[in-house]
Amino acid sequence: MAHHNGPRKKTRYKFKKDLRKRGLAPVTCVIRKFDVGDHVHIVIDSSVHEGMPHRRFHGKTGTVVGQRGRAWMLEIQDGNATKTVIARSQHLKPQKV
Repeated sequence: MAHHNGPRKKTRYKFKKDLRKRGLAPVTCVIRKFDVGDHVHIVIDSSVHEGMPHRRFHGKTGTVVGQRGRAWMLEIQDGNATKTVIARSQHLKPQKV
């Protein structure tokens, strides 16, 4: 058997969308702005391939550190390490207060 190690391996159910949420997301997800220090959830939108963070960060919550082009830089605790994740706003949801 071939060795399949693509960036989207083991994501059959993780990236699956609900029946009525399939297709592209509304434009408001694209133009969403965040402030430095905001807490956001990483929920990967599988219909948008650009600016998609790694699958290991799906479901994590991070803090917005800054902006890089159209994407946002987040700081995330991954075990004992603090990591910087770059993701577009389609893959981010603001945390409810």
